[in-house]
Amino acid sequence: MTLLHWTLPLPAGYRRDDVIAFHSRDGEAVAEQVTPTGLRKGILLRGSAVVLDVAFTDAAAVCRAEIDGSANGDLQTPLHGALLNILGLRIDPQPFAQLAAGDPLLAPLIRLNPGLRIVQSASPFEALTWAIIGQQINLSFAISLRRTFILQAGRRHGSGLWCYPEARDVARLSVEDLTSRKFSRAKADTVLRLASLVDAGALSLELPPSGDVAAISQALLAVKGIGPWTVNYALLRGYGYADCSLHGDVAIRAALQKLLGEESKPDMARTEQWLRQYAPHRTMAAAHLWASLHAPGKNILPARE
Repeated sequence: MTLLHWTLPLPAGYRRDDVIAFHSRDGEAVAEQVTPTGLRKGILLRGSAVVLDVAFTDAAAVCRAEIDGSANGDLQTPLHGALLNILGLRIDPQPFAQLAAGDPLLAPLIRLNPGLRIVQSASPFEALTWAIIGQQINLSFAISLRRTFILQAGRRHGSGLWCYPEARDVARLSVEDLTSRKFSRAKADTVLRLASLVDAGALSLELPPSGDVAAISQALLAVKGIGPWTVNYALLRGYGYADCSLHGDVAIRAALQKLLGEESKPDMARTEQWLRQYAPHRTMAAAHLWASLHAPGKNILPARE
């Protein structure tokens, strides 16, 4: 086993309970295990089975990567990035809080949930596959399908925790492998199409150095079965993009209806127009709208629409 170590400083007011709750969605803890003071998450990275172990202190996250066998190449940088993702450290919430400090509608929401953050998936591929798996079904069924997906395509780490698969692992599956386990044909086709394109090098999920998401967004929209909602979800949960317009999300529109005190949900066009005033921080605007649908302290952002 190869071990890598990091100590990541945490900002004042960091909400570790939100992070722990996000990673505790699967009650069977197949690929993520949590305690009141930490978490463990299994991922496959460049063919290596890795468990990310996080122990929270008051001011830091003490992190360790447990890599089965010898590391395949330099994993230090991508694993550090995965830790930033799963700990919600990509997007600083303060610029949005400052922008909306005098806003009559959103400032009260920010005061109810100071320090709210976006917790992400470990990678863009995980975010994309979860978005595809979870659409248009209830959350418990989505979690069950995700668990099945991990057990079919992932690999067990030496510690016993299962690791979320990479594109190369998923591309080995057949449509029947998934449909025989309650995946719809459309979901199975889309997941396998995405994995095959990424595995073959026909689709890159790497952001350019500029951080511009336009090219990746267009490339994803060209994949049959992937629409604007899935792309925006991937930008948010996979890349930590700070300016996602989630106007197509049903929960966002329900929250806006509640905030405006109206009798019906605003349509997507009106929601998109309303969110524009918060650019380039629309992701955090969406986070606070999501949280407003739940009691303070129970504002875990939805994992899917």
